Formats: sequence, C-alpha cells, structure tokens
Amino acid sequence: MSNTIWTRRDPFADFDALVRNAFGPVATTRPAGFTPAAEVLRDGDDAVVRLELPGVDVDNDVTVEVDGGRLTVRGERRDERAEQRNGLREVRYGAFRRSFGLPQHVTSEAISATYDAGVLSVRVTGAYAGREARRIPVTAGATAGAVTATPTAPAVEAAPAEQA
Repeated sequence: MSNTIWTRRDPFADFDALVRNAFGPVATTRPAGFTPAAEVLRDGDDAVVRLELPGVDVDNDVTVEVDGGRLTVRGERRDERAEQRNGLREVRYGAFRRSFGLPQHVTSEAISATYDAGVLSVRVTGAYAGREARRIPVTAGATAGAVTATPTAPAVEAAPAEQA
C-alpha cells in the first residue's frame, strides 16, 4: 500500500497557467467572486436556511433582510492578503448575495439568524405551518363514481383564438 495522498486535479490548471503567463491573471476563464453554499431544511413547521460563510465577519460584513416576500442574505468575504500575489490561491473572495422566496404569511418577526462555526443559520418560524398535504381517499369498485357519457352541447362555448 502506498503512502501517497491522492488529490483532485483540475484538468484545466495547466492551460490556465499557460494563459496567465501569456496574458496576465485577468485572462483566465475561472468564475470570479464568492458564492456561499446554501441549503434549505425543514425542521417541523420551520424552514432553516443554512449558508457556509467561513472566514466572514458576520457582525460587520453580512446583512440579512426581508423585503417583498424574499429573504436576502448579502455580504462580503474580505481578502486580508490581497496585496500578496505569490503562492497558490484557491479560496474565493468578494461580495455575495443569496435570495430565497418566502411564503406569503411569513413576516420579518418570524425570522431569526445565528452564526456558529462558519455557518449562518436563518430560521423562518412557521414557514410550513398549514402546508400539509391532504390525502384524498380513493374508492375501489366498478360502479363507484361511474360517469355516464352522453353527447350534449358544451356548457361553455370556446371563442376562437385571436390572430395577432
């Protein structure tokens, strides 16, 4: 058995290095900026939106807002070493914005946010309240709910489609 650690290799890394050397760092096609990973979970009647924000100063650089039926989290992951250009840099920095639709009955008072271990959790209390599926019973049998079709004139006449 080998002691070699296997790491995932970017298939375009060599090409990106070639382009960077020829045209400078702005010529690469890698996406810029930082987009935090998010998940929306159900916890009873509540919805919990979780965003991965490691290294972000949530007190100064993150805003959680409710407006127009949308929950919006915006902020910035700042690069303290922006001046240093040496070494390998795979961590993304920059401004971000994530937005999530809310049910009509949710108000801003039903929303709270906490931050722990690099994860921002936004709880939407009662987001799923009254949203349970209703089961419709199905009756078995040949005559149960049978429909007899008889040709009649339609109750509503369809108007011909207008030509544009």
